[in-house]
Amino acid sequence: MHGSPAGEAAEGVFRRESGRALATVARLVGDLDVAEDAVQEAFVEALRTWPTRDVPANPGGWVTTTARNRALDRLRREAKRDTKEGNATLAAVALAGPAGTPADLDDLEELDEVAPVPDDQLRLIFTCCHPALAPAAQVALTLRLVCGLQTAEIARLFLQPEATVAQRLVRAKAKVRTAAIPLRLPPAHLLPERLPPVLACIYLVFTEGYTATRGDALVRGELCDEAIRLARLAHHLMPDEPEAEALLGLLLLQDSRRGARLDAAGEVVLLKDQDRGRWDRGRIAEGVAHLARAARRGRGLYVAQAEVAAVHATAPTWADTRWDVLVAAYDELARLAPSPVVSLNRAVALGFRDGPAAGLDALAEVEADPRLGRSHVVAATRADMLRRLGRLGDAAEAYRRALGQVGTRPERRFLERRLREVTGAP
Repeated sequence: MHGSPAGEAAEGVFRRESGRALATVARLVGDLDVAEDAVQEAFVEALRTWPTRDVPANPGGWVTTTARNRALDRLRREAKRDTKEGNATLAAVALAGPAGTPADLDDLEELDEVAPVPDDQLRLIFTCCHPALAPAAQVALTLRLVCGLQTAEIARLFLQPEATVAQRLVRAKAKVRTAAIPLRLPPAHLLPERLPPVLACIYLVFTEGYTATRGDALVRGELCDEAIRLARLAHHLMPDEPEAEALLGLLLLQDSRRGARLDAAGEVVLLKDQDRGRWDRGRIAEGVAHLARAARRGRGLYVAQAEVAAVHATAPTWADTRWDVLVAAYDELARLAPSPVVSLNRAVALGFRDGPAAGLDALAEVEADPRLGRSHVVAATRADMLRRLGRLGDAAEAYRRALGQVGTRPERRFLERRLREVTGAP
């Protein structure tokens, strides 16, 4: 069934619409657990019924409406089971407060088709990023509820066991429930202090979409699009916050290269080999404009990262890349938010500015960091630097190590191709 056109359509709708549907149903019923179960049931219903009938003209609205109805069915059953429990359930329906939540089940039943509301997802992100939750729980909950990532996918992003992430999600949802964290945007005066985890979550969504951690596809376009949409919402909500605008510029600049990262056969194309005529010039222009406005108002993590992306996006050719500017930008990032990923990227930039030997020296400082122990990127970077130095035997060893850690099929094929090149294998 999943392989049928209707089944594939349902799965595509799930990837695109699950977060939006969940956010809207959660606002309507005031309960995350009820909303999450109802959305899952709606997609099961879609997989069951769509293959035998036409796919709805508005599949997102169909899923949201069906999920709303499943949630109401559950609330009715609970209300009938115990009057006291039913009163508590009806009180919970009003938890979302001033966001237009109906006061009782009868009001909800008068609604016809329900369409996902964009602002509902922003409300849900701020709920997931409430300061009562630990930072890791904030990110995990956002990825699960807002973006529809599965627990295994989140575990790969965190480089942690799936069971650990599953427990974190259970505890986080319980905290939202027991602490009565409201499903609404915080007051305007609290928005700036709540902004950093929200932006971090949006950027993680884009990162998983732009370079997936596992699977048959290197790029998950629906996650890239979703992250950009959420970044636009955040910038619209806080237009004077430079980091919100800088994040939007960063995502647009990076995403401008999406169409050139794979060739017609689905093989990886490195940045230096990409056809720059296929880059999205409209996104580059918009991204540069957002970056310029943000940089005039202040310096921050996303301003510095957007400047890195702008250097690549505006270089006419690979040879024109300003590696000196990139090294300086990574030095700034290391001061603002030191991380092994920043150090790794700085080593790459040094390797192109000063030569691969200098890059290897800088890379040696990163390789011992346990946070990168499960990633293939360090070994692949070392292999490339060794290849450029002509140390083909050492490069082959590093490529084999990277192949033992790589997660996506396109990247695996690329590394296998490189390994054949340095070993002379057919």
